Amino acid sequence: MAFFYQHIINSDAELAIWRIEESEEWFQKQLILSDLELRQLENIKGYRRLEWLAVRYLTGQLLGGQSGAMLKDEFGKPHLLHVPLQMSVSHSNGLAATILAKTLTGIDIQKIVPKIERIAHRLLREEERAVLQPETRVEHLHVYWGAKECLYKAYGRRELDFRTHVLIEPFDFDLQNGCCTGWVIKDNFDAKFDIHYQKMNDFLLVYALEVSR
Repeated sequence: MAFFYQHIINSDAELAIWRIEESEEWFQKQLILSDLELRQLENIKGYRRLEWLAVRYLTGQLLGGQSGAMLKDEFGKPHLLHVPLQMSVSHSNGLAATILAKTLTGIDIQKIVPKIERIAHRLLREEERAVLQPETRVEHLHVYWGAKECLYKAYGRRELDFRTHVLIEPFDFDLQNGCCTGWVIKDNFDAKFDIHYQKMNDFLLVYALEVSR
């Protein structure tokens, strides 16, 4: 029952990861959920209920205790009621992650698996695919996937094509403390993001923060 990882990115952003080892009942006892949250939780089934509760608890911990209600907007993007921060969440294989920031943000954590190859054709532009190297291909693909997932979450609306609307600029591949730049460009939406990534045991963590221009 502790943080798996916590990181103050800067004065405007913080993220944390929780290893889920508790039961749903444990989280329910720790949390005071609003009626809106309880109705939302009723529509979540199976293990995803535990993931939602873990993120809700983790977010409250980052805010120093109980936070505003965690709800989804019409597009399914999570936000905190009466809290002037952007947020994003992610889950993977028993880990729950959240990021809070003053600018548009996204977070993704994924267990590194070879089957990432199956979606590469839907994920990458030709210039992005061209820089992949055989010895680091699987991890590099996860960076691309995580980065584009983060930008999709930051954008917060649907019908975003990863190859058409999301661009990752060329970058030096570094699993210890990597960074790159990404863009979301669609219709009248045009935003630039700083993206950071790192390998954590068998997982890859990626997060993105909008850059003021």
